[in-house]
Amino acid sequence: MVSVSITLEQLITAIQQLQPSERTQIAQALIKTELQSGLERLIQELYAQPPADHITDADIVAEIKAVRRVAH
Repeated sequence: MVSVSITLEQLITAIQQLQPSERTQIAQALIKTELQSGLERLIQELYAQPPADHITDADIVAEIKAVRRVAH
């Protein structure tokens, strides 16, 4: 593996010189990385919450039915 140090401005300049399809690939890779990072944070936040023991299966079913009634 080769490692090269460049500044952010040099990187931007290099990206601007790429073909549109190559720039799209870079954009997609950046978006994927950010989505994964955001999802990991969300999962960690959810696991940090105390369990909702006061919610029963009947409560969940009732909520689902209510949402379905509104949606139709």
